[in-house]
Amino acid sequence: MEKSRVLIIGGTGHIGKHIVAASVRLGHPTSILIREFAPSDPVKGDLFDHKSLVKAIKCADVVISAVGPRQVAEQTRIIAAIKEAGNVKRFVPSEFGSDVDRLHTVDPAASLYAVKAKLRRLIEAEGIPHTFVSCNSFAETYLPSIGDVTAIGAGPPASKITVLGDGDAKAVFVVEDDIATYTMRAVDDARTLNKILYMRPPANVVSHNELISMWEKKAGRTLQKVHVPEEEILKWIKEAAFPLNILLSLALSIFVRGDQANFDIDPAVGVEATQLYPDVIYTTVDEYLGHLP
Repeated sequence: MEKSRVLIIGGTGHIGKHIVAASVRLGHPTSILIREFAPSDPVKGDLFDHKSLVKAIKCADVVISAVGPRQVAEQTRIIAAIKEAGNVKRFVPSEFGSDVDRLHTVDPAASLYAVKAKLRRLIEAEGIPHTFVSCNSFAETYLPSIGDVTAIGAGPPASKITVLGDGDAKAVFVVEDDIATYTMRAVDDARTLNKILYMRPPANVVSHNELISMWEKKAGRTLQKVHVPEEEILKWIKEAAFPLNILLSLALSIFVRGDQANFDIDPAVGVEATQLYPDVIYTTVDEYLGHLP
C-alpha cells in the first residue's frame, strides 16, 4: 500500500522531532511546516498565514500537529485550513498526553485540556477525519527523576523522593520514540479512523510506588518517601510558577487521581496501540530505568 504524504506542524518540538523521524523511517513522504528555510524536507508556511497553510496542506494526505502547549488553541487555524484545502484523509491534533475527556484536575492543566477537548468537538463537528492520540506520560519527562515531579530534569534522587498522594494510583509511561512509531503506524490504518489511539503498554502501567521499588532494586538502595497530601499539592500548584504549576496539576491527575488507567477503553471510541501493533517492540519502564545513571 502506498504510504500517505505527511505534513508535520511543530516538527522541531519535543515530540515533533520523534514523529518526523518515525514518519521518515516508516517510508512516508514527510514534510515539516517551517517559516524559514532549514535542512530536511521543509515546506514554507506559517500557522498564522492562512494562505500559506492551505497551500502546504494541499500537498499532504495526513496532517499531524505537534505544537506545544502555548499554541494548542491556535490549532483552530489548522482546522480552518484543512476545511478549505479539502483533501486531507487524516488529521492528528496535538494532544499527546492523557485522554482530554477523562482528565480531572485544576488549573493550569485543566484549562489546557479544556481547550484540547473543545478542539476535539470542533474537529468532530466539522467532519474532519481524525485520530486522537492519548499516549499518556512521556517517559523522558517523568522517568529520569523516578516520577518525582518536583525534581524533573534533576536525574534520579539520591536519598529522598517526593510522592504525591499515597503513590498507589496507576500511571502509564511511554518512551517518545514508541509514541511516534505507534502514531505513524496509525495514520494509514482504517481501525484508528475517527478513534482515540490509546497507548497502554502492559509493562508500563505502574504506580509511583511500583516505579520507586523498581528503581530501588536497580540502584541497590532504599529511598525515603515523602508523601504529600492532596490539600498540600493544591496549595503548591497555586504558588508555583510555570512550568512547575502545570506539571504539578498534570501530576495531580496522573499520580493521585489515576486518570490514565482508571477506566476501560470503550471499543466504540478507542483502540489500544500495543494490541493493534503487537510487532512493535516497545521499551519497558524496567528497561528504561536500566539505562539511567
